[in-house]
Amino acid sequence: MSAGKSALIVGATGATGRHILRALLASTVFTRVGEFGRKVTPEDQIAEHKASGKLVQKVIDFERVAEEGLGEGKWDVVFITLGTTRKAAGSAEIYVVNAARAAKTQDPAHKQRVVYLSSAGADASSHFLYTRSKGLTEQGLASIGFDDVIIFRPSFLAEANREQPKPGEAFVGRAVGLLSVVAPNVQIPVRTLAQSMYKAGEVGSAALPTGIKTEQVRFKDVFGKELSYTVIDTAAAVKLAGHA
Repeated sequence: MSAGKSALIVGATGATGRHILRALLASTVFTRVGEFGRKVTPEDQIAEHKASGKLVQKVIDFERVAEEGLGEGKWDVVFITLGTTRKAAGSAEIYVVNAARAAKTQDPAHKQRVVYLSSAGADASSHFLYTRSKGLTEQGLASIGFDDVIIFRPSFLAEANREQPKPGEAFVGRAVGLLSVVAPNVQIPVRTLAQSMYKAGEVGSAALPTGIKTEQVRFKDVFGKELSYTVIDTAAAVKLAGHA
């Protein structure tokens, strides 16, 4: 991918996504940015970038995402940061895979990368619905045909400042904050995570800075074809953010 990259972000109004959007808009590497979602960033927060033509926004219906034109932008990088509660696990993850599939260009010569915000413990064979849904979503993304699939599996997200906090999040946050004194990788600030995801999207898995430890997850799809994707955990994400 050459200079003048383009990026699509789905889920830019969430705790992590909003910081990725800011990084993309401030970037000189990414010259064209798309923000698609159920809702988009208020215009008074990004008016300068809309006026310049760098940012295109579109409110979409995830029930009809295939008809929303996500692939028309021929994006170099697709960031997906759609939030999912444990209660909504399963059905909500279908939206993630469908959105990624809709954003995949039909041009075989155009290289594309997808960067997805998953969760610690994601495992397609897990007995727990939430972590199993996340793991199956990761495999679903890797099965679409992107040239590079990068998955982030962060632990507890600190400093999220959500408009609608998840039940018990404040209590858990305080407990995790105390634990982080002796185990720093039990949490990661959303701004740090966003910086790391931005950097991974910019350079790709093959060009990550030296010393960033990743995991290659391999699996076979329903046709028996072996596929793989790159996983970045909390410790690696914190380290990678220092290169952003």
